[in-house]
Amino acid sequence: MPDLLLELFSEEIPARMQAKAADDLRRMVTDKLVAEGLVYDGAKAFATPRRLALTVHGIPVRQPDLKEERRGPRVGGPEPAIQGFLKATGLSSLSEAKIQNDKKGDFYIALIEKPGRAAIDVLAEILPVIIRTFPWPKSMRWGVRSAKPGSLNWVRPLHAITATFGLETEEPDIVNFSVDGIEAGNTTYGHRFLAPAAFKVRRFEDYEAKLLNAKVVLDAERRKDAILTDAKQLAFAQGFDLVEDQNLLDEVAGLVEWPVVLMGSFDQEFLATPAEVIRATIRNNQKCFVVSDPKSTEKTGKLANKFILVANIEATDGGKTIIGGNERVIRARLSDAKFFYETDLKTRLEDRLPKFERIVFHEKLGTQAERIKRIERLAAELAPTVGADVVKAKRAAHLAKADLLTEVVGEFPEVQGLMGKYYALAQGEDASVAAACEEHYKPQGPADRVPTDPVSVAVALADKLDTLAGFWAIDEKPTGSKDPYALRRAALGVIRLIAENALRLSLSNVAASALAGLSVKPADAQKIPSDLLAFFADRLKVQLREQGARHDLVDAVFALGGQDDLLMIVRRVEALGKFLDTDDGKNLLAGTKRASNILSIEERKDKRTFDGAPDAGLYSLPEEKALAKAIGEVKAEASAAVAKEDFAAAMSAMAKLRPPVDAFFDKVRVNDEDAKVRENRLKLLNEIRSATRAVADFSKIQD
Repeated sequence: MPDLLLELFSEEIPARMQAKAADDLRRMVTDKLVAEGLVYDGAKAFATPRRLALTVHGIPVRQPDLKEERRGPRVGGPEPAIQGFLKATGLSSLSEAKIQNDKKGDFYIALIEKPGRAAIDVLAEILPVIIRTFPWPKSMRWGVRSAKPGSLNWVRPLHAITATFGLETEEPDIVNFSVDGIEAGNTTYGHRFLAPAAFKVRRFEDYEAKLLNAKVVLDAERRKDAILTDAKQLAFAQGFDLVEDQNLLDEVAGLVEWPVVLMGSFDQEFLATPAEVIRATIRNNQKCFVVSDPKSTEKTGKLANKFILVANIEATDGGKTIIGGNERVIRARLSDAKFFYETDLKTRLEDRLPKFERIVFHEKLGTQAERIKRIERLAAELAPTVGADVVKAKRAAHLAKADLLTEVVGEFPEVQGLMGKYYALAQGEDASVAAACEEHYKPQGPADRVPTDPVSVAVALADKLDTLAGFWAIDEKPTGSKDPYALRRAALGVIRLIAENALRLSLSNVAASALAGLSVKPADAQKIPSDLLAFFADRLKVQLREQGARHDLVDAVFALGGQDDLLMIVRRVEALGKFLDTDDGKNLLAGTKRASNILSIEERKDKRTFDGAPDAGLYSLPEEKALAKAIGEVKAEASAAVAKEDFAAAMSAMAKLRPPVDAFFDKVRVNDEDAKVRENRLKLLNEIRSATRAVADFSKIQD
């Protein structure tokens, strides 16, 4: 079957837009093909700084013929309805219609046959519409035509359209259409400087090979691989290691069609500036990579005074001019960064804090200075619980936000926290206090590390809990996909801090402590911790799901009520999950659910519950007696194990219920004809439910 080749050749497409644009082109074209009955075999899209390209394989030559029966008016119906039916179906008279009988009478039926069109004609119709409606985040008009209504909007001026369609064994045809005066053809262009001449292409394999010959690497992944490999080799040849940066690699690959890797240098004196500042300066301003010196004795690797740039041209002078230009810009930018850093060191962190009194954190939550005081108080309260020194925790919370007012962080926001650590160490602060200045923001995502220093943990928890309590207090909770204050991330951060540091905290109590520094109505002060606990439960389910654990087990544990010790919840969920993976666990779950289902039915029927202890004198079968005895023993044993926080032992105790429960349902008829016996047996079933609730609410567990 034929293949489609489509290329949209333009001026520079911003690197940040390329990946989405390629995906949008593939999606829009293939969705439209399927809607037109043209089911294809495969499709792949590509983007470079100057082109979007798409290949779609295995498109049928023609659309399938369509046959449709359309029901019309009743035989003998009103004349206007009959005329409307004839016009809508294209029939010349009622003699061309069939008559169909159903319960409501005889009706006219039109059989409409619509022959499929050639796929190339369908493409010529849909491609211009897709190009004109392409969803660029920003677009422009240009040239003389821009003054005319309906002129094309595109990300940058569109110069040429390549569109061919045909079988591998034949010369492909040009898809005949035009957009804004640009005629589709089979001609494209190579690299802007190295091979700018036009050339003709046939199908995708031919197109990709000719582009490569014209100094254009079409596939972004191939460009990334080439850049990374060449950069590593160039650094290694000089005795250095490349400092890899995936985000920068993605961006640089979108800036070049023919990547050429070169190395430049900067003055040794700049290495006195923190490595992260040097890296941010070189990355943000010149899109260059930095290298480290493996011979350095520092664990993290010390930067060398070299950088790696990616050019888009093979220069005749070996790249000397390009390197020189980048060196001049980087020298100027590093001079600025060095000045900012040295200027920052002249002012102590605490001397910057008065400015926070004039900076509003949120109009309903006060200034940054007020927020810092709340975090200080909460960090001091949490410190003994997490094993931190109270004085150090309070000092760290006092200084943690101060670097937001420094010159370096103002220029490079991504190094906030980190610069706080450097400045704290420079002014002689305790190492734990300095570390907390950096680490109190962590963890900021699932891949981010969790602080383990107790001072950092105390401040990190205080910072996140103040954020959550504050926005809950002003009713600014996340809704749907909207979470402008990153409250879900803050809650997950609290969960990870507690779980990975094995902390014993009452979430309700710490939430209440966080609220104590806010203006909250008494009624809300009782309700908000409960709401926050439910939010933490939802976030915990998300985290467990991402880890491959069963989120329904969280519901089963939380349903017991009074569960706000997160560490114990996690451990109970883990033990419950392991238990349910065993045959005893699966069978006990089935038996417990069977008991719950019977109870639910009978409770609805009798409009009452079957609480209270069963009467042992009414047991007539050995299976009843055995189950009652097992329930008593298991309930005591499981409760004692839970009290000792030995959840594995509690699950082992639960496993002992399996044989008597199985035997009971095998031999005992619950709904006995004797009303008293029936009620007693239903009470015994309720005892099963009560016994298992020592570890979890089994009714919340999915089969």
